[in-house]
Amino acid sequence: MLAIQLPARLVVRSITSFSSTSTTAATATTLQEIAATRKGLAKVVLKKGKTQIFRDGSPMVYSGAVDRIIGRPPPKTGDIVLVADGLEKPIGWGLYNSVSMFCVRLMQLEEEATRDLNCALDMEKLLETRFDAAIELRRSLGLPSVDTTAYRLINSEVDIYFICRLSGLIIDVFGDVAVVASSAAWVEQYKSEIELHIRTMKNIKHIKWRPSIDILKEEGLDITDQTDSDSSMLSEVKVIENGICYNVSLAGQKTGFYADQRENRRLISLISKGQKVLDVFCYSGGFALNAAKGGAEYVIGIDSSSPALELAEENVRLNKFNPEKISFMRKDATEFMKEAASRQKVWDIVILDPPKLAPRRKVLQNASGAITQSGTFLRILQGAASLAGRKITILRQAGAACDHPIDPSYPEGAYLTNYLLRVL
Repeated sequence: MLAIQLPARLVVRSITSFSSTSTTAATATTLQEIAATRKGLAKVVLKKGKTQIFRDGSPMVYSGAVDRIIGRPPPKTGDIVLVADGLEKPIGWGLYNSVSMFCVRLMQLEEEATRDLNCALDMEKLLETRFDAAIELRRSLGLPSVDTTAYRLINSEVDIYFICRLSGLIIDVFGDVAVVASSAAWVEQYKSEIELHIRTMKNIKHIKWRPSIDILKEEGLDITDQTDSDSSMLSEVKVIENGICYNVSLAGQKTGFYADQRENRRLISLISKGQKVLDVFCYSGGFALNAAKGGAEYVIGIDSSSPALELAEENVRLNKFNPEKISFMRKDATEFMKEAASRQKVWDIVILDPPKLAPRRKVLQNASGAITQSGTFLRILQGAASLAGRKITILRQAGAACDHPIDPSYPEGAYLTNYLLRVL
């Protein structure tokens, strides 16, 4: 078993967050007392039976869970509000949105406010504390390092410790560039404060702000004309991951690079020696490059995107890999696999890293019962294997890299599932 020495403050907080309900009850007036000194602070009261899911850690209060809102005038998007149970007793506080299906993004629960009064109902102070904790956690995980300069600093709903949330904010660090993925109105509202904290980080020279335009429209914002504050002309950056160099397009998918697959890519480098490897949906060549580094006999990567394949080929040259051992092809994945099957073409290792399997809204509708895509994927594979007269066994099941924490009370945060399967 791998043991990691985490900062004592983080360990204490993760343990404390599982305190008994009796302890919570004893300090339940903390937010109420602080709120009494604030004029015009609205209270979002939850429906009966809806409180526990948010007290347990679910970070976004959906409109269907709200019974009533107490406050005149009613709160506006971006306002700090209390979130209370049916008896109007506060369980936490967050940022309100009058348009979004998530009417409150919880920032702090009652028990955390009790332990850290400086941050209670103070978004600017909370941001400062959360950034410090995020940096400290990544440092304890060895990030960044000589071998890896690409990692996630802030992981939105799930980060740092059990009840720490910055829902709608993702920050990936690529060398000396911090890429901010914004998908909540409050993130845009506090943009200057977020950038201020990023600029205090050692070695960060540029900030790339990447708002999720379509999601922010659902939040009531139209920011199609917005530009970066200091780096709108910056388009690419070089990073290192597990000793492999990559040229990252800052205009590419998501934040530009899938740091969540770091540990899964490293596994490929460990099992590819002497193997024939196929990497389907290869994007900029992450898995394929690791296979080449691991000594694969030859590697072929398939993707339908020309810009992605240009990056992949550039990354081959960047690492001075033998081009006769690794190559890429622009092809639709389904079409390629059908053609390969018709020619009875086989590989020792086949990597499948497809785009998301379900639309965002469908995933959100499934939030009450956890994401079921991984189970569906396994059933599809079992069915395909059966049709081919083969069987599969699971050798390894994993998720995102360790800088992408998961909260057990928020299963939707476990968005990535990686299987190592043996085909028999």
